[in-house]
Amino acid sequence: MRHDLQYQQQTANVPRILLNSYTDGNIEGEAFVTDHIFSYIISGKHEVWLSGIKYTFGEGDFRFFRSNQLARYVKSPVSGVFRSVAVHMDQYTLRAMSEQYGLKKDQTNTSEVPLLIHPDNLLRGYVDSLQAYLHLPQPDQRLITLKTQELVLLLIKNDTRFKNILFDFSEPGKLDLEAFMNRHYRYNVSMERFAFLTGRSLSGFKRDFEKIYHTTPGKWLVQKRLQEAKWRIEDKKEKPANLYLDLGFEDLSHFSHAYKKAFRYAPNRKINIK
Repeated sequence: MRHDLQYQQQTANVPRILLNSYTDGNIEGEAFVTDHIFSYIISGKHEVWLSGIKYTFGEGDFRFFRSNQLARYVKSPVSGVFRSVAVHMDQYTLRAMSEQYGLKKDQTNTSEVPLLIHPDNLLRGYVDSLQAYLHLPQPDQRLITLKTQELVLLLIKNDTRFKNILFDFSEPGKLDLEAFMNRHYRYNVSMERFAFLTGRSLSGFKRDFEKIYHTTPGKWLVQKRLQEAKWRIEDKKEKPANLYLDLGFEDLSHFSHAYKKAFRYAPNRKINIK
C-alpha cells in the first residue's frame, strides 16, 4: 500500500511537509526536483541517481536535494515498510526570508551540494518536532511556513554553504549542451524542461542542438535510448520489460514498436548461437 500525506494548497509557491509511506515493494520512478528538499529516512532504503551518479541512503539519514535537477529513484521497504519525511522549501518562502532577514548569497556555490547532512542536535530535535504535524487532518499553512523557515535557519547554522544554495535565485546558467544531454538522455521530460535546465529558451535549445548533433532533439533521444537498449539486451542479456522505463519509454508497447522500427526485429527475439 502507498500512503502519501501532503500538506499543501492547490496553488504554487507554498512550503510542504510530506510523509511518504510505502508497503508494496519497491517504488521506482523519475522526477524533476522543483523545490529544494530536506528529507529524513525513518525506515527503508532510497537509491537516487543524479547526473549519472548513484547515491544510496538508509534509515536515519538526513538528506538535501537542490532544486532544478533531474533525478531517478528507487525506494525499497525494509522489514516491510519505507517511510520518510520531506520538507519542500519553495521559492516564495525563501524570497520572503531573504527580505525579512537580509539573507543573500555572497558567492556562487561551486562545490558539490551536501546531499548527506551530518545533523547536529538542533536538526535532530527539529525532525522530532515534525511528528506532531504529520497526522493533522487540516494543518495550518501558517504553521507549515514557520516550520519551513525554522528549517532554513537550522540548515545554514549546520553548514554555511546552504546560504549560497538556498538564496541563489538565478535561473540555471547556460550549460555545455552535449555533456548535459549525454548524462540525462534517459529522463522522460519535455523539451521545454531540457531547455530550461541547460539555460536556454526552447528555440535556442533546438538551434544549439542542431549545430551539435545535426538532427532534432526528439530523433536523437529515441536513437540514443534505443542504442543503449540494444546493447543491454544483446550484450548484457537484460529483458526488455526490465529496462524500457529506465530508458525513458512510457510503456513496453511503445518501446517494442520503436525498437522494431529501428532494428527491423523485435527486442525479445531469440538469438541463435551456433
